[in-house]
Amino acid sequence: MTDPSELQELLELGDISPEFAPSNNVSPGQLVPVVTDLVTRNVEMFKWGLIPAWAKDPKIGYKMFNARAETLTEKPSFRVPLARKRCLILADGFYEWKLEGDRRNPYLFMLKDRAPFTFAGLWDTWKDPEGRLLNSCTIITTRPNNLIALYHDRMPVILGASQRWHWLESQSSAALLQMLNPISEELLQLPQKIDHF
Repeated sequence: MTDPSELQELLELGDISPEFAPSNNVSPGQLVPVVTDLVTRNVEMFKWGLIPAWAKDPKIGYKMFNARAETLTEKPSFRVPLARKRCLILADGFYEWKLEGDRRNPYLFMLKDRAPFTFAGLWDTWKDPEGRLLNSCTIITTRPNNLIALYHDRMPVILGASQRWHWLESQSSAALLQMLNPISEELLQLPQKIDHF
């Protein structure tokens, strides 16, 4: 991922957490850079995999690293964060895994200009039995555009410059859901097959 000073300039961000470290391969359970505050636009590091505040076991986060846009208002885990705890998750690429023969192979997708971008996300805070707080998040997915449909049946929601900060503003669920569409395939470069990480 782009270095912190470039991220600040390209995405108009505030302070970036000292925990931030660029990585070519982030997996669920690891920390990802997140913006939750519309005013400061500061970047914090949250665990990828949503752990609802009411969860008994934090391992539920490994099952909730993605949230389907179509069912956000139906599931308690996502309905409350959609109303009050939305976030932007920073990235400059993402992988989709395509079934080829008897194995799934990863393909890297990036914007044509290779610029960083923001996923639409949700977050929550969970308290462990000792009272320690853990912030976690999930990436919202939607139907694929024509390019990604060749590789996978879902894709993450990428919010462009004209939308990203509106995602953090207070508004109705209906207005928010209208933002959760696939990015145009015209903005993506052809994916690169990854042989190894």
